[in-house]
Amino acid sequence: MHPDVPPGTDPLVEYGWSEQIAERFADNGIQESPGRIVRVGRGHSDAVTSAGPLRVRTAGHHVCTGDWVIVREPPTEGDMTGTVCAVLPRTGAIRRADASGRSEEQVLAANVDTVVVTVAADTLDLGRVERLLALAWDSGAQPVVALTKVDLATEPVFEQVAVLAPGASVVEVCAPDRSGLRELRALLHGTVVFVGASGAGKSTLVNALCGRDIQATAPVRQGDGKGRHTTTDREMFPLGGGVTLIDTPGLRGVGMWDADAGIASAFPEIDELAQYCRFTDCAHETEPGCAVRAAVDRGDLDARRVESHRKLRRENERIAARSDARLRHERTREIKVMSRAIRAYYRDR
Repeated sequence: MHPDVPPGTDPLVEYGWSEQIAERFADNGIQESPGRIVRVGRGHSDAVTSAGPLRVRTAGHHVCTGDWVIVREPPTEGDMTGTVCAVLPRTGAIRRADASGRSEEQVLAANVDTVVVTVAADTLDLGRVERLLALAWDSGAQPVVALTKVDLATEPVFEQVAVLAPGASVVEVCAPDRSGLRELRALLHGTVVFVGASGAGKSTLVNALCGRDIQATAPVRQGDGKGRHTTTDREMFPLGGGVTLIDTPGLRGVGMWDADAGIASAFPEIDELAQYCRFTDCAHETEPGCAVRAAVDRGDLDARRVESHRKLRRENERIAARSDARLRHERTREIKVMSRAIRAYYRDR
């Protein structure tokens, strides 16, 4: 636990408490003591309440870093373990398809206001940037692209990334010499989550913004240039001024999950052109009267970007179909179990 709170300050204020949050608790009829989940680790979670930091048992609740919760205080003095009694409905959640391959949703961070998509300029992958932006837009939060390691890139990449991020600010930052940090800090508000691939520099940026080393960092591997997972838990840190930072482990896989709105926001020019296609379900491939393909043929639209959009759409539809099938299977299984119980009841009467 990390009670990084100035003396005499309500810890919850440093972790995002505001009048708006208080109203959300009141609107849900919650009268007990609130808290916020600041770290979710393996087997336990940490929360902050007005009384300070507290390790908590989740008692069957699926909590995520950033969740606002009701915590029952420890029953005996000296006991530092509380219990989560309820979780407030989430806003601005970062979601992806579970990395295990199961047709399930995984929430990476909850109640976020700003998403910093951290991109290493020396290993730029345009498709990954678009995928992360779709994830960010789908959360309902405001995306910001932090372009790191520009000094290691063999060519300028700022313009390439800016074209991919309409509606989002792009900032070049260098944590070692602190260039760009002031510009980045000015774009952060509320609860801020950092997402990106391993080795992109998320934890380094968190350390630089907080002014001290609070997260472990490591260089990329020399053999393949891939990053190492130095951040293993999703953890929240107060930055001051009502801003909190959530660092996340590097994302090697970012599957779409019910992300229609996020994909549309990440590709606004394609979404706009699609309104003029002859068919409402146009896949922008070989259909006659496709406005998107016509724009590509005229040179007004990048074919690579259209292919990236198509790939994310198909993936999102596939995950949605698998999820629906899983829910139907679970419902069928529940009905069968109930039917067997009813038959057994009448047979044994």
